[in-house]
Amino acid sequence: MVTTFEVEEMLVPHAHATATMRAAVFHGVDDIRVEEVPKPHAGPGQAVIRVTMTTICGTDLHIARGEYPVKPGLIIGHEPVGVIEELGIGVTGYAVGERVIVGAITPCGQCNACLSGKLSQCGHGSGYEAIGGWRFGNTINGAQAEYLLVPSAQANLAKIPDGVTDEQVVLLTDIASTGIGGAESGGVRIGDAVAVFGQGPIGLCASLGAKLMGASIVIGVDGDDNRILFARKMGVDVVLDDRIVDVVDEIRKLTGGTGVDVAIEALGEQSTFENALRVLRPGGTLSSLGVYSGKLQVPYEAFAAGLGDHRIVTTLCPGGKERMRRLIEMVRRGKLDLRPLITHRFKLADINEAYKLFGSRADGVMKVAITP
Repeated sequence: MVTTFEVEEMLVPHAHATATMRAAVFHGVDDIRVEEVPKPHAGPGQAVIRVTMTTICGTDLHIARGEYPVKPGLIIGHEPVGVIEELGIGVTGYAVGERVIVGAITPCGQCNACLSGKLSQCGHGSGYEAIGGWRFGNTINGAQAEYLLVPSAQANLAKIPDGVTDEQVVLLTDIASTGIGGAESGGVRIGDAVAVFGQGPIGLCASLGAKLMGASIVIGVDGDDNRILFARKMGVDVVLDDRIVDVVDEIRKLTGGTGVDVAIEALGEQSTFENALRVLRPGGTLSSLGVYSGKLQVPYEAFAAGLGDHRIVTTLCPGGKERMRRLIEMVRRGKLDLRPLITHRFKLADINEAYKLFGSRADGVMKVAITP
């Protein structure tokens, strides 16, 4: 007779063995330590992937600086590419050893938000503990580690086709999905004029998304020399330096005085939010990607006193395996190449050096790749 214990041993290999891994653990403000922690194991509906590449996100910087609270002892990071190490009971259609990508947002596929088509707002079946479906490095252990436990694996493991590299897809997990999502939420149409405030990684992805969706002109706005040059290199049609020109006047001139159809705000600042409103044509859409703090105000005149038929929408990174599959297809077919955004590479052991570089915007950094 086979015991329950023996069944568990067969279905979850090494579940009772003591094993550790290296991970970047948050202990407090400016205190992230690479240390040995228990290696995760897959329970029902879960998977464990061996992380082959991840990155540092701007949100991780907010955590490290104490600007976004998480519990001490949490492994941070939410942009994983890896290889399936272990599959829990109930996860089908996958095999150990397959290369996969997992989005920063991990919908369960079963809650009210998921079943209503709002995957990014997943409540994971019960409770509402995270901001939408963001859990990695927020409410559960994240990806800056050698191994990662993936919840709701059936809904979140996206296979990577042969011939597609880690560097080609790692940025799809968050910044590309978010940035392109901002253009999608804004309803960019063929022939639209689009302005994107902020040309950091997410703003650049928003600019590329607007071009993919058929914008006739994409106007980027930034005040950082490196990011201005980078935006031009990545094909943004016009890039304005907000330190030396009145961007509202310039955008009006570029659009024949009417304003843009869609303005995308990718910084989360009062000034850029206001300017995004001011450059909209009547009936235009402000698509907001920025994460704001403090009080956000809507200027009376920029809002046309509420009579301008304007639309303001917000976007949280779309997640789930179908979202990742679609983005991977854009990469595989040569429609989207984000590799130039990865400007620096570090080992997990040197991640604190990577945080310092990324946080200071030194040496022309855009995104850093971390390999365990």
